[in-house]
Amino acid sequence: MSPAFGAMEVEHYAKGVLLEPFLHQVGGHSCVLRFNDKTICKPLIQREHLFYETLPAEIRKFTPQYKGVVSVSFEEDEDGNLCLIAYPLSRDQDNLENVDFMSDCSEAKSKLFRWSNKKGLLLENDNLTKERVRQHRKEEKIKSHKLEEEFEWLKKSEVLYYSVEKKGNVSSQFKHNPWSMKCHQQQLQRMKENAKHRNQYKFILLENLTCRYQVPCVLDLKMGTRQHGDDATEEKKANQIQKCQQSTSAIIGVRVCGMQVYQTGTGQLMFMNKYHGRKLSVQGFKEALYQFFHNGKNLRRELIDPVIKKLTELKIVLEKQESYRFYSSSLLIIYDGKELPEVPMDSDSEDLGDLSEESSDESAGAYAYKPSSNKPAASTVDVRMIDFAHTTCKFYREDSVVHEGQDTGYIFGLQNLIAIIKEIRDDISE
Repeated sequence: MSPAFGAMEVEHYAKGVLLEPFLHQVGGHSCVLRFNDKTICKPLIQREHLFYETLPAEIRKFTPQYKGVVSVSFEEDEDGNLCLIAYPLSRDQDNLENVDFMSDCSEAKSKLFRWSNKKGLLLENDNLTKERVRQHRKEEKIKSHKLEEEFEWLKKSEVLYYSVEKKGNVSSQFKHNPWSMKCHQQQLQRMKENAKHRNQYKFILLENLTCRYQVPCVLDLKMGTRQHGDDATEEKKANQIQKCQQSTSAIIGVRVCGMQVYQTGTGQLMFMNKYHGRKLSVQGFKEALYQFFHNGKNLRRELIDPVIKKLTELKIVLEKQESYRFYSSSLLIIYDGKELPEVPMDSDSEDLGDLSEESSDESAGAYAYKPSSNKPAASTVDVRMIDFAHTTCKFYREDSVVHEGQDTGYIFGLQNLIAIIKEIRDDISE
């Protein structure tokens, strides 16, 4: 590590937060990074930024909370390792909502995360000697070569299963998914190529929708019958139209853009990427939805009605919106793959909190069981709209095209999505 780079680390630690890969990105092409447990960040796109700053209150509950803008910079050491750091814009330092730079900075001081363009993740403690650091880097280079072959295979795989469970601890073994790795690699490569001309980037801070789940199951759906924005080039427009025509987008107004779902029986996460989603027929789309609600043992029936309820609420809200067009935006459905422990139905209420998962297993068969939490299933699922880089509205004064009325393509997709999920529910009830 060069002295100059070491000095830069010290300077950034004084005011910034080291960014880590966000593990639960299953779709999209924009890089998403973890700012802290409750916050993610992504490259600022003016149109999307405008949307978050002006969106109607009734839509806000269906989008991630917007928390402000940060500046992200990076440095590269002689080994080609990149360190991404976020810090407040001078003019916005006092305006960031619910973001504590000091606490995040303090947490980061105990360790240095460096994300390599060779896809190796290096963790160094401040107390490591220089010799141990050199030895660690040498070992990481050897591992990196093996990882390259693995991730090339992962990127080409449209559906795959990845083991995440070891000794009963699921969350600690969740290290990456292939799509987020692909996005990070591409983003860092772009930043590296532009390093001579630019080393500062604006990122927006958004709520991390997965933070309250132990093992987030995430479905990313591309909504609407049209994906290209009004400002798209003829080439881009033709390309997007073709993708819609060759997928379920043109038929039902929605297609799978990405998925991760936890399989309790095998302790694996199943990943499906957008390339597979584009190939699905309408029947294949329905089967993919069924698979999303299935944990490998049984269908999570308790989640279906709450999801339908939230989708219906969103549909009602969008039907009241004038002029908005959500071209190329996505809809996330999220729930926890780690199911609540079960307790005997005839147990006293004061005893329920003391009944562990292990004790329930020991007495299995002696009682009928139910979830230990009294929270309704509706509180365990989330439905949110994301990705507004091509959204337009009559209030966007610089737009040359002004639309009137509802976004019928998006609403059409919601109607069909609700109908298909209801079909899944009714099929299992028969």
